[in-house]
Amino acid sequence: MSLLEDIHDVKDLKTLKMDQLEILAFDIRKEIIDVVSKNGCHLSSSLGTVELTLSLHYIFNSPIDKIIWDVGHQSYAHKLLTGRKDTFKTMRTFEGISGFPKISESPHDCYNTGHSSTSLSLALGEAISRDLHKNNNKVIAVIGDGSLTAGMAFEALNQIGHLKKDVIIILNDNEHSIDKNVGALSEYLLRIITGSMYNKLRKKSYDFIRRIPRYGIKIFNLFDKIEARIKGIFLPGSFFEDLGIRYFGPVDGHNIHMLVEMMQRISQINVGPKIIHVYTKKGQGYEPAEKKPALFHGTGPFNIKTGKQLSKKSNLDFSSIAGKTLATIARKDKKIIGITAAMKLGTGLHEFEKIAPERFFDVGICEQHAITMAASIAKNGFKPFVSIYSTFLQRAYDQLVHDVGIMNLPVKVLIDRAGIVGDDGETHHGLLDISLIRTIPNFIFLAPTNGIELRDMLYFAASYDEGPIAIRYPRGEASSSEIRFNQFNKFSYPSINTLITGNDIAIFAVGDMSQVAIDVNNLLRKQNITATVVSLLSLKPLDSITINQIIETHKYFITLENAYIGGGIGEYLNTQIESRNLHKLLFNGGFPDQFIPHGKTDQLFAINQLDAESLTEKIIKNIKKISFDEQKNTPRRIPRRA
Repeated sequence: MSLLEDIHDVKDLKTLKMDQLEILAFDIRKEIIDVVSKNGCHLSSSLGTVELTLSLHYIFNSPIDKIIWDVGHQSYAHKLLTGRKDTFKTMRTFEGISGFPKISESPHDCYNTGHSSTSLSLALGEAISRDLHKNNNKVIAVIGDGSLTAGMAFEALNQIGHLKKDVIIILNDNEHSIDKNVGALSEYLLRIITGSMYNKLRKKSYDFIRRIPRYGIKIFNLFDKIEARIKGIFLPGSFFEDLGIRYFGPVDGHNIHMLVEMMQRISQINVGPKIIHVYTKKGQGYEPAEKKPALFHGTGPFNIKTGKQLSKKSNLDFSSIAGKTLATIARKDKKIIGITAAMKLGTGLHEFEKIAPERFFDVGICEQHAITMAASIAKNGFKPFVSIYSTFLQRAYDQLVHDVGIMNLPVKVLIDRAGIVGDDGETHHGLLDISLIRTIPNFIFLAPTNGIELRDMLYFAASYDEGPIAIRYPRGEASSSEIRFNQFNKFSYPSINTLITGNDIAIFAVGDMSQVAIDVNNLLRKQNITATVVSLLSLKPLDSITINQIIETHKYFITLENAYIGGGIGEYLNTQIESRNLHKLLFNGGFPDQFIPHGKTDQLFAINQLDAESLTEKIIKNIKKISFDEQKNTPRRIPRRA
């Protein structure tokens, strides 16, 4: 019988003996592997934090004590321990639980998370609020070494050290391992400096020194620095000590006994901020994930025995085509630079790194820095391509405006995972990039329908030096045919591509919505309605002349985009239409003004009436209404949104 079956809440966890925690850790890993093998998810990171999660909930009193997870993709054990064991199998399925912490799911989830480097700022805000309310609960932030590279995390560390609030920071370092001797010394020193006797003597000594007339504060500061330097000889935490944050560690993140003992001791130190440096191993307890942690960081369904993915892509996806094309161009053009923010594999730029490692830069989780660095590189005559997921590009909006747009620098921004991405939900959907980019002066904005068009646009971008370019493309397959990356078709802007010609309605579609438009046309023809399907290859500038010519020859038109309607291409296109033709607009199709939950892409399109069947029904309904109004001589109100 699994111990996990008896854990319905964190209160049940606290009834276990220490030896039982190791058994429970095994059961939790088994459950995580079983569910993720079916649903897909972030496996490596969650397997690496099982013992850490157990120790946190064993010692601290959540939800009164606030445990704040950075990113949140490592929180699966946390979900299992906090009342979601029975619904865990629904994770990342429509109307099931999220793959990230969500405040609507449980009081144990302090915040919705999904993007990195927010936990320290949130923790400081919690500590400030706690002290103003005169409460005495603990605040614990769990942040990974990757998330700690972001500027926001350093800003928060600086303020935490300055304000001296009682905050506990868990640094989950899964990029290293502890040398045996260093680990033993570390554990010995930890027991000393976290002990109650040491901390009582430390406090009394420091209180006495502070009271010395005239020189007390100076002596206190000197002793504080000396203590930090002595610790720095044996422990790698002098950086944090210099910021005013007491450092404890490093400690083996899979030694449950040591973790519990340390958490217990540090929980009783009520003065000032503390950081606990924990070394963990990605994929711990599952050999395939231990050997290939990057592959199992965000995995699809897989065979548990072999670790092999169940679904293999037969066709190239947009990310792969972007990476292969850029690598091919870089072979000849030595001015091409590749930049990404901790997404080398996801964006396909690992292909670029193979060809030109000296011109490839992974800046870590630092999107703002990536854009501004690219601006400087572009100003010096090179051709930087910055590849970032749409959802993460939001973090660098000011840099796109201030450091690229205003100076009109030829930075090339590749916006991967644009539109609905499915199972990761609202923190990861790329629905805002159109409304963000199209409003920045000087930018050219492109959107391919398929892999060949993406290839051609990349060649065009490599030759364009008059200003910045952004290219958005979705997640998923882009081509079923072979693509030759060493040749291309000439691309120019503004540009459209008429895919199908009809007589009654013009459908202007962006990117992957072009296929939806084709499906709509096929359904409309069964109703004796023919459509002209137009792919808008350049979103800014629009080919307004040709668009107006097409609308002139049709009774109606609609727009379709895999993005929010508000601020989208539909709204923009409406402003470019001759006023005499605006009455022909049936609706602008896109996602409504609300955050879209997680679920399969097809489900989310259907629920939001952006699937071919729903769109066809809406078109026919609107046409019938117009015909009815015309028969009754009723003035028609021009629709603006779907």
